[in-house]
Amino acid sequence: MGQFVKVATTAEMENAQAGKAVETGGQTVALFRVGTEYCAIENVCPHRGASLADGMLNGYEITCPWHAARFDVRSGAVLCPPAPQGVRSFPVRVSGTDIEVEV
Repeated sequence: MGQFVKVATTAEMENAQAGKAVETGGQTVALFRVGTEYCAIENVCPHRGASLADGMLNGYEITCPWHAARFDVRSGAVLCPPAPQGVRSFPVRVSGTDIEVEV
């Protein structure tokens, strides 16, 4: 079990159509807001290494900006090729106005 680390504030994540790349625990995580829920996955697409935080968010699906692979931001599961597999997801919690990711 990891530890929760503050990566952003709720005010920073007001734009629900954009992700935010954050560095924590020696890795880059893509943080997303869907409605009132926050989700975090690995930021690197396993197909060619694009930043998933730069992709287009539609509901719980993020589309890679380079080759249109799609992932579920809740689980990291790949939903559409060309990505060969999913990415790691991270537990997220909100403490006051702080958004924390478990790493």
